[in-house]
Amino acid sequence: MTEIPAHFAQPLAEDDREPLPLTGTERELLTAFLDWHRETLVLKCGGLSDAELSARPVPPSGLSLHGLLRHLAGVERWWFRIQFAGEDVPLLYYSDDDPEQDFERLDGSVAEALAVWRTEVEHSRRIVAATPDLDATGTHRATGAPVSLRRILIHLLAEYARHNGHADLLRESLDGVTGY
Repeated sequence: MTEIPAHFAQPLAEDDREPLPLTGTERELLTAFLDWHRETLVLKCGGLSDAELSARPVPPSGLSLHGLLRHLAGVERWWFRIQFAGEDVPLLYYSDDDPEQDFERLDGSVAEALAVWRTEVEHSRRIVAATPDLDATGTHRATGAPVSLRRILIHLLAEYARHNGHADLLRESLDGVTGY
């Protein structure tokens, strides 16, 4: 039997994410991986001050962990509540006049941004749980075409994976912490 490389050893003690499943239905796998990525973002933010979370430590990028929380709260709302469920709710941290405010204007506290993100994640989870079929559709607002729950889940996985990569760089630049 081949020895397991050290970088695949037990996760860090403070990492309390559920282990990713190796088998399951398509829904179980997609939602488990999405929740894992959501919790990865939270881990990247853990143990930092509000000033550190709002810092933009990787010039010339204007990204911050605080901004990523705001952005991903808006992404959750846009895809699950507005596009899929058709809810008539306002966009978060976005307007046509100021489309980058999620990253650029860090209004409010980090605690508020985290609470808004958690609320949107819970809305998303309820919508997914209440939808019996991944082929169920909402309406893609830009095109008017149907968009399936499956496609939205896959999109969110890619969105979180990309931004967790950004969070890796931000966190390492702030205090040298890597992993997760």
